[in-house]
Amino acid sequence: MPMGALPLRLPSLSLLRSPSPPPSLLSCPLSLTSRLRHLRPRSHSAHISRGGARKGISARSLAKEEVSSSATPSSDRKPSLSYEGSVTPRSVDFNSWYLDVIASAELADYGPVRGTMVIRPYGYAIWEAIQEYLNVKFKETGHSNMYFPQFIPYSFIKKEASHVEGFSPELALVTIGGGKELEEKLVVRPTSETIVNHMFTQWIQSYRDLPLMVNQWANVTRWEMRTKPFVRTLEFLWQEGHTAHATAEEAEKEALQMIDRNKKFAYEQAAIPVIAGRKSRAETFAGAARTYTIEAMMGDNKALQAGTSHNLGQNFSRAFGTQFTDENGQRQHVWQTSWAVSTRFVGGIIMTHGDDAGLMLPPRIAPIQVVIVPIWKTADDKSGVMDVVSSLKDLLLKAGIKVKVDDSEQRTPGWKFNFWEMKETPVCLTFFSNEMVKNFYQQQCNSIWSSKL
Repeated sequence: MPMGALPLRLPSLSLLRSPSPPPSLLSCPLSLTSRLRHLRPRSHSAHISRGGARKGISARSLAKEEVSSSATPSSDRKPSLSYEGSVTPRSVDFNSWYLDVIASAELADYGPVRGTMVIRPYGYAIWEAIQEYLNVKFKETGHSNMYFPQFIPYSFIKKEASHVEGFSPELALVTIGGGKELEEKLVVRPTSETIVNHMFTQWIQSYRDLPLMVNQWANVTRWEMRTKPFVRTLEFLWQEGHTAHATAEEAEKEALQMIDRNKKFAYEQAAIPVIAGRKSRAETFAGAARTYTIEAMMGDNKALQAGTSHNLGQNFSRAFGTQFTDENGQRQHVWQTSWAVSTRFVGGIIMTHGDDAGLMLPPRIAPIQVVIVPIWKTADDKSGVMDVVSSLKDLLLKAGIKVKVDDSEQRTPGWKFNFWEMKETPVCLTFFSNEMVKNFYQQQCNSIWSSKL
């Protein structure tokens, strides 16, 4: 299919980032105050560290790990200019800003092994939102989830010449197991085309067994020399789809269908404009006939490969002898595809939408879409306020909105506002008791009359 068959469509980003509330909320009689962050300017001084230092990951530790991950300095890796809990402006140092956002929003931390990453609950919740959407779409197109082993015999990797050449520098090998040297080295999964073909060869005998379409959610290991949280790490999470078909046309249709699915996800869920196209021969996946990609422009004017789909042709099926008997009784090699989206997409969301004050998330990806902060002074105040808050929470949940009530008494309302703003909750609702509202307006009136007198 010519590249003209991959059209570029730019949706309304304002619609994607600010979906309309359900009708039941438009007529809600409750009195509330909302803060829609993307509709108002933000103060650079509104950081979650104000009112007391927070424990956990620091931007300095992230920057230190980032610099130490390479023996040679590079132009895009600068010393961190930030202070604990603050965010370096994007225009000053984009790389430091990115690390500061991850630290301040508590998305991830570095593991004890250089280049590894611990994904914290809020960061993993973003990945879960990606999983939930794609998992449904994959099943709608006839793919079934399964799982392949993490350890792959080294001989499998060597069967496809271009595959082993492309992945050799990134392989992690296991040579000892159970205290004894292994007879054959094992590769810690860098990708699964080889072990998939080993199993497909056993499962596919006839044209009646085709198409075979599976997907797995897994982790992979690639020994990267330069690492960056979410974007490039020693180990990362992804989904990888694998299909086998009777004809070249079916395989090409599948490869294009899945890159189009990735493009729709980027637009409709993540609000990221992407360009879909075919990779050059030099950038084609090792062992593939053609590689299709979606590329997104980040805030530092650099492109990010956000998802790929590979037409593998018959390269792997010939190497592994993955054949089927066609309708004429002839033995044929299957035609295959593989395609993937990884936790790199989380990094793309950060770099596309974040601003100088921190993280920004499209509502459909946000782990929490609405946070409610109730405020009270007395026990009677609390009872009345929480009754209203409970009713609103139920209303939002029924509308399919992800909501959290922050009624903890260990932090002040101001701390909570700053905390959830750094986490980038799209909407924050604040509830006061009627008595507190009356007192507030009385104070304002007294102040006005005093100034006039």
